[in-house]
Amino acid sequence: MVMVTVPNREEAERITKRLLSKKLVACVNEIKGLNSTFLWKGAVDEAEELLLIMKTRSVLLERLEVEVRAEHSYEVPEIIALPFIWAHQPYADWIDSETSDS
Repeated sequence: MVMVTVPNREEAERITKRLLSKKLVACVNEIKGLNSTFLWKGAVDEAEELLLIMKTRSVLLERLEVEVRAEHSYEVPEIIALPFIWAHQPYADWIDSETSDS
């Protein structure tokens, strides 16, 4: 599972479509209304963002990072991968079947 924050709906849509078309993710959930407070270049900053939660396989993470960075407007985009501890097997099989190694 990969989490990526984006500044707006348009960027979320571009990244999502790019990753789906290249079969690097099986699904992307978009969470709106995220308020982020963070340190940036020594100062506290705030931003309204959207959070993308992506379902993929670990073998695709490097390619996924390249594709996200190609569409992302942030100087340092958040791209964080978390392992699945457990998944309903038919759902895990679906992720495998919808993503591609090539």
